[in-house]
Amino acid sequence: MDTVAKLDAANRTSAPAPQTRRRAVLGSIGGVLLLGVAVWGVRWWTVGRFIQSTDDAYLKADSMTVAPKVSGYVAEVYVSDNQTVDAGQQLVRLDGRQYEAALEQANAAIAARKADIERGAAELALQQSNIVQARAQLEGTRSSEAHSIEEVQRYQPLVASGAESNERLAELLNARNQASATRAAATAALQAAERQPAAIEAQIAQARAQLQAAEASAREAQLDLQDTVVRSTLAGRVGDRTVRVGQYAQPGTRLMTIVPVQDIYLEANFKETQIGLMRPGQPATIRVDALPGMELHGKVVSLSPGTGSQFALLPPQNATGNFTKIVQRVPVRIHVDAGPLVRDVLVPGLSVTVRVDTRSSRELEQRVARESPHG
Repeated sequence: MDTVAKLDAANRTSAPAPQTRRRAVLGSIGGVLLLGVAVWGVRWWTVGRFIQSTDDAYLKADSMTVAPKVSGYVAEVYVSDNQTVDAGQQLVRLDGRQYEAALEQANAAIAARKADIERGAAELALQQSNIVQARAQLEGTRSSEAHSIEEVQRYQPLVASGAESNERLAELLNARNQASATRAAATAALQAAERQPAAIEAQIAQARAQLQAAEASAREAQLDLQDTVVRSTLAGRVGDRTVRVGQYAQPGTRLMTIVPVQDIYLEANFKETQIGLMRPGQPATIRVDALPGMELHGKVVSLSPGTGSQFALLPPQNATGNFTKIVQRVPVRIHVDAGPLVRDVLVPGLSVTVRVDTRSSRELEQRVARESPHG
């Protein structure tokens, strides 16, 4: 009986021990949870509430559509699909024989106009000599006319006195009249010769204008001939190549696209409720679906001056009476910091998840709160 009593007393004494341990374990777990919640709360208050994220983001690049400026049949294609090209590299050559002929025709017109100018200059020099000759002839006719007038004046008194016959006076009067007529003709010839240089100079001016037109045509033909070789205006990779040898290309026909993969950027569409503290220069963390487990970095470059709906083909008309409020999204451009190996994988159109740290605008938030009428 004493032994049984002792065992019952020991059991009653040791029974509370497991309950005490459970309470201690639960208290520890509760303390850890409270500590975790506190840490999470501090973390959210100091960092988390300033992190804005979205998965409505895609990689983009300012691609260049390759199109010819002139028409013609494609003679050669120098690049293949997905090939890397440099700025200024030849991509396509069109058949340029018609433009070569146009250039030769323009050069021939230039030579003809130059010959017209040289001929006009020679005629102008010759006309100056003709003017000198006409002036000399006019001086000669004036001398002859003056002599004839003197003869008539000298013989008239003699005829009146009967010393000379009337026939002699008639001859002298006829000679005077002829001399006057010759002098008038020489005067008219001189006037005509003096007016001729103006006409020749007008012809030279016309030839010079035609020369300028021919030179402009030659430059245009030269440009057209140069444009038969289509070059890349930027470095990148060939994409969407549709051009083939023998194809007839019109000006503006898309032949291929050059994608500047080295200048790829990210365009993230954040909700309008997320951009209040977003500013250029803020850091961003980027995760690309094509690179699982890899985290890239970047920074905000700029924010769009309008929401995506404002630049849509058919902007919404909110004043129609059946308005439904929808959270708008604002495109944000983000520069991607990545090395050459990573950029070989990054191509436009890939889906991205991005997180922007807006803590740098904390002071702005405080200033806005102070300036608010209800702050």
